[in-house]
Amino acid sequence: MVITKTPFRMSFFGGGTDMKEFYEEYGGSILSTTFDKYCYVTVRHLPEFFKYTSEFVYSNTERVTDVDQIQHPLIRNCMKFQNMHHIRLAYDADLPARTGLGTSSSFAVGMLNAFHALNGEMIDKKRLADEAIYAERVLCHEAGGIQDQIAASFGGLNRIDMDKDGYHVSPLVISRERKLELNNSLMLFFTGFSHMSAVVQEKVKENFQNKVRRLQRMKDMVNEAQKILINQGNIGEFGRLLHESWQLKRSLSRGISTNDIDSMYETARKAGAKGGKLLGSGGGGFLLFFVEKDKQPFVKKALEKLLYVPFSFETDGTRIIYYKEEDSEKV
Repeated sequence: MVITKTPFRMSFFGGGTDMKEFYEEYGGSILSTTFDKYCYVTVRHLPEFFKYTSEFVYSNTERVTDVDQIQHPLIRNCMKFQNMHHIRLAYDADLPARTGLGTSSSFAVGMLNAFHALNGEMIDKKRLADEAIYAERVLCHEAGGIQDQIAASFGGLNRIDMDKDGYHVSPLVISRERKLELNNSLMLFFTGFSHMSAVVQEKVKENFQNKVRRLQRMKDMVNEAQKILINQGNIGEFGRLLHESWQLKRSLSRGISTNDIDSMYETARKAGAKGGKLLGSGGGGFLLFFVEKDKQPFVKKALEKLLYVPFSFETDGTRIIYYKEEDSEKV
């Protein structure tokens, strides 16, 4: 039996520049972090005592006698990709899916990590990220970028640069005090709305060439944000930059924001938030705000109808938290 623990991510700057259509021509950059909310994937071989050969428990329960019968596209394609059979798999998570935290990619990374471990293989983080990207973008034909799989696999506060030759992950080297200052200045709220990331991403790709200049500006913000954090200047500038980035992002497609989300955002700004953004591709999920410590009680009160989610940055990425070798003769 194997249990993997894989973090969710929040992307600060550069979202959208990790789409293949953009970064292969212009180069892309992302500034993001993983944080202490996780998905857990438990996998073991299923003993041959049942009428079905595999069982999968997530928001639904599936029992099948053939891999092609699996309804969940990511599970089905990963099972075929890794040639897995006679499996019992269970998924559990600290936060809901389809909420802009890269939950699908965290699941892909955690599942592939578990599959390899069940087969007696320990693979590196880059290979895990590459396989998860391949599973979601090629095998499942889902629209979107590549930042989520990389973040979930590597973990930590990173700058991710990508071009036609591949990607490179650079941990952001800042003091522990500076990182804590950033963490303590961020507030996370659940809007109550979920979304389908691939649908929003498809809308962003419409009239793509008309959006290139805005995406290039969003890419430039990664450099600016990195300088703010490294140079130990006024960290409030990070919040101001978040606000500018959100205004650009929401202009990419009408599907990214809604009237309700705009209202929540403005309410937080009036209560003292310097800036913020809707995490993920848009349409719903979690709102992240940069709020100075003395203003946080006012923002929390102004958004009291929303669920506030405290969090801390994490650095581990996906990892195996339980492993017990199976006796093949009993499987």
